[in-house]
This record gives sequence, structure tokens and C-alpha cells, in this order.
Amino acid sequence: MTLLLFSAVLLGAMFLGLPIAFALILSSIILMLQLDAFDPQALALQMINGADSFALLAVPFFILAGEAMTAGGLSRRLVGLGTSLLGHVRGGLGYVAVVAAIFLASVSGSAVADTAALAAVLIPMMRDAGYNVPRASGLMAAGGIIAPVIPPSIGYIVFGVAGNVSITALFLAGIVPGILMGLALAVAWWFCARHEAAALLPRASWPERSKALRDALLALALPLIIVGGLRFGLFTPTEAAVVAAVYALFVGMAVYRELHWRDLPQVLVSAVRTSSAVMFLVAAASLSGYMITIADIPSEVQGLLEPFSGDPRLMMLAIMVLVVIVGTALDFVPTILILTPVLMPSVRAAGIDPVYFGVLFIMNNAIGLLTPPVGSVLNVVCAVAKVEMGPVIRGVMPFLIAQLVVLFLLVLMPQIVTGPLAWLR
Repeated sequence: MTLLLFSAVLLGAMFLGLPIAFALILSSIILMLQLDAFDPQALALQMINGADSFALLAVPFFILAGEAMTAGGLSRRLVGLGTSLLGHVRGGLGYVAVVAAIFLASVSGSAVADTAALAAVLIPMMRDAGYNVPRASGLMAAGGIIAPVIPPSIGYIVFGVAGNVSITALFLAGIVPGILMGLALAVAWWFCARHEAAALLPRASWPERSKALRDALLALALPLIIVGGLRFGLFTPTEAAVVAAVYALFVGMAVYRELHWRDLPQVLVSAVRTSSAVMFLVAAASLSGYMITIADIPSEVQGLLEPFSGDPRLMMLAIMVLVVIVGTALDFVPTILILTPVLMPSVRAAGIDPVYFGVLFIMNNAIGLLTPPVGSVLNVVCAVAKVEMGPVIRGVMPFLIAQLVVLFLLVLMPQIVTGPLAWLR
């Protein structure tokens, strides 16, 4: 009954157009009233405590790092490296998009930012070369969602705080699944692009490739610094975010010199706006998570999942199907914040590794960014490529299916995630 009430109020408020953060607050207030425990002071205090976390300091710094990379030319140089290596093969710009998506994901935890960067650079090139633009736009969107899976990832930070799971372990565990997502996209693009009549780019000479590699070396060094520092205990994820932000600003301003002092206020304001939206969502979801626990909603969910509890793989499959459905209606961060406190007791009770669950959970939520009607990255790529939503939805379908295949492969074969994680630990 409590679960039904919470869901009805939340979905009803969203249907009426209320922003998700306010819908979460309203749902929590209704739960308080239903439990006869309404207390305005407790409401405010829980929201403040929810956002008051050292680990969450990583969020604004990783967002700032992503903004600085785009403004400072690091993202463009990564795309340039992929173009020099693969632009001359059939469908080459599509493979460039996949390689560049993996590179960008390893230095930016934002799917929206990566999708915008990829589409802004590659869509005009693919349009001029004669590629199917809606299908190319679908590929950009599908490549962009690798960002929350490969570290550094804002999603892992939010999940780690909400679920009390090691963020460092999540970062390390996400490397292999993220690369598999990229490989799946490359295979799907190969099937789609076999009959493309697009013009091929001239083959880059080895001196040109060497120059592109030299230009991109400083951008490529950032993921090695982050992952290496975490692996060897040199810094925490929050400190890694600060290192990433300072590094991206320094390289953009002092080395590439594409980020100027006059651009800095715009970069900072953009990062603050995004960070504010995320942190307000975190605060609102902290309140709803508190009320979910008080109302014992996890026990209700655990009862619903009880038939699957005897088999961890079956339990994971059931949860992943549930999250896919929820992801069509909710955006990335709200889904993490709402479902984590609800699902984690069932996950732990079934004996599922929380880190393994976290990686698949974040991957599933990232895939939700491709599914209409919400589909945040679809909206971004439509705006950048100036293409209607309908054709892009059709264009993204082969790549969405490829990502779902990887997700359910990892459900059936958890050792793909847990094996490398044991070695990295």
C-alpha cells in the first residue's frame, strides 16, 4: 500500500509537469503525512544532510573537468586522433565516433556532454560525406552513453553514496563493461554501414597520424592519471575529480591555449548550473530515500522479488528488466537516487556483489538515456544535428539493441565484471 501511494504521487506529479526534484519532495511529504510523522524541521535537515557528503564533492569537479575539456580543445583532439586512424575505411567516421566516444568517456562522466561534443564535430563531416544522418545521429547518442559506465563517472559517485558502495571499486569495475559497449557499437555499425555509399576520407599519412597522436597525448593521459591514482591509492575519487578539473583547465589554458581567461567565467557558470541541478536532485532524493526506509518500502519490494531470490542471475535479470522499464520514464540521476535505496536490500539479501550490481545498474540507467519519451541524449543529438526525433529514434534502434545485448550478457556472465575487478583490486 505504501509503495503504491509513493509511486502514484511521484508519477502523478511528474505527469502534471512538476520537476522531478519537487515531485520527490512532494512524495516524501505525502509519506510523512500518511505515517503521521510530518515534521518540517526533519524535512529540511534530511535534505541538507543528504547533500553534505565529501564524496559528492567529486560531482561538480568532474562536471567542471568536462566543461574545460570541451572549451579547451581536449575533446576535439581526441576526435581528431580517431579520424586520422580510421577515417579512410568504409563507414570510417562511424568507427571514429565509437573510438572517440570511448576516449571521451574516459575523461568525462557526462553522457550529455560527450554526445554534444561528438555530434558537433562528426555530424557535419558525416552529412557532407553522404552518410545517413539519422542513423549517424543514433550512433552518436549510443556512443555518448558509454560516458557514465567508463570511469570517471558521476553515476558511480551518486550510486556509491546512495548505496554505501566503494566508489573506487565501481570506477575500476566499469572499465571492461564500457569497452564492451564500444565494441558492440562497432559491430552494430559494421552491419548498418556495409552498404553506405558515403565518400571515404583520404588516408592519413603516418606523419599526420603521429601529429594527431601528439596533439591528443595530454588528453589521453588524463584517464591514466585518474585510474592509476585510484588503483595505487594516491588519491580518493573526490581528489581525483579535483586533479581532473585542474589538469583540464591547465592543459586548455597553458598548453593548447584554446581556453582563455575571458572564457573561464562561462565555463564555471555552466559547471555551476549543472552541478546545482544534480545536487538539488540528490538532496530531494535523500529525503525520499529516508522516507522510503522509514515506510519500509524496501521490504515490500523484497517481497515482490522473493520468487527470484534463490537464483542471483534470475534476480539480476528481473531487476534489470524493471530498471529498463523505469528508464523509459525517468532520467538518469533520478532513477539512481530513487531505486538504489529500494533495491539494495534485495541485492544484498540475494548475495549479489554490490559493485557488480552497481556497474550493471548504472549501465542500465545509461541505456535509459536512449529510450523515448525522456531520452535526454536523443534530444541533445537532435538539437545539434538538426534532425527530427522520429528518424533518430529509428536510427538509434540497432545500437540500443546492441547495448541491451551487452547488458544481458553481463547478467548471465558476471565474471566478465568481477574477474578483472579482482585483479585490479
